[in-house]
Amino acid sequence: MTRAPAPAKINLALVVGPLRDDGKHEVLTVLQRIDLVDRLELDEAPELRVEGFPEDTLVAGALRELARAAGIDPRWRVRIEKKIPVAAGLGGGSSDAATALRLANATLPEPLSREELLAIAAGLGADVPFFLADGPQLGRGDGSELERLELPQDFWVVVLLPRRAEKSSTADVYAAFDARKGPAGFAERRSTLLDGLAQVTRPRDLAALPPNDLTTSPLADEIRAAGAFRADVSGAGPALYGLFHQRADVSAARRSLRRLGRTWVAAPAWYG
Repeated sequence: MTRAPAPAKINLALVVGPLRDDGKHEVLTVLQRIDLVDRLELDEAPELRVEGFPEDTLVAGALRELARAAGIDPRWRVRIEKKIPVAAGLGGGSSDAATALRLANATLPEPLSREELLAIAAGLGADVPFFLADGPQLGRGDGSELERLELPQDFWVVVLLPRRAEKSSTADVYAAFDARKGPAGFAERRSTLLDGLAQVTRPRDLAALPPNDLTTSPLADEIRAAGAFRADVSGAGPALYGLFHQRADVSAARRSLRRLGRTWVAAPAWYG
């Protein structure tokens, strides 16, 4: 049996453009792992079983695709201990799938190459390849084309899942973005993000990155009022994050924000 953490992610920036020919939107996004994690354990079994999280489809699908690519039957048992909020914009399902791929691939007599794993991951969802890469990454295209970033990692994160938050489907969030003519000006916002990244040398510089194009929340102002130097929605939401310099400050902010919903304190994580 092998075990591994499956970390959440936050989008430190997300700029969204028009629809591509494949029906997906062009994006440019800064992806950062944090140490809010699910935990997975995997061992070989007579047949594929995923336990601990009845709603899972992504891990099971990932392992079936891995088995197909390896020319074997999917014979693994996976147990998921969920800690990352579901459907919150934090990538928990994608991270679980990527972690299961890594663990199961290591059990194969002839493990697939990194490139083969990444191809499987990209077919599962745009965020999944990120969780097979180390460190913060710049996601291009549909988000799955990755470029390693050298970003400061000496900050703290508070995550807020607003009380009674009801997430629209990701498809609905993108449809609303299109309806308000969100793609207009993509080239300029893209340039602003790239120019901002080039100037980042310390955590506070992350505050100058453009805000999330897809969705906003007035609770970002509450997080900034609690001392965050940057606050925004992660991905398609509804979870928000705030960045802080000191552990004492993020702990105090968490206490003050609990009235608004569930909260977690986290730090950047380099890899799964």
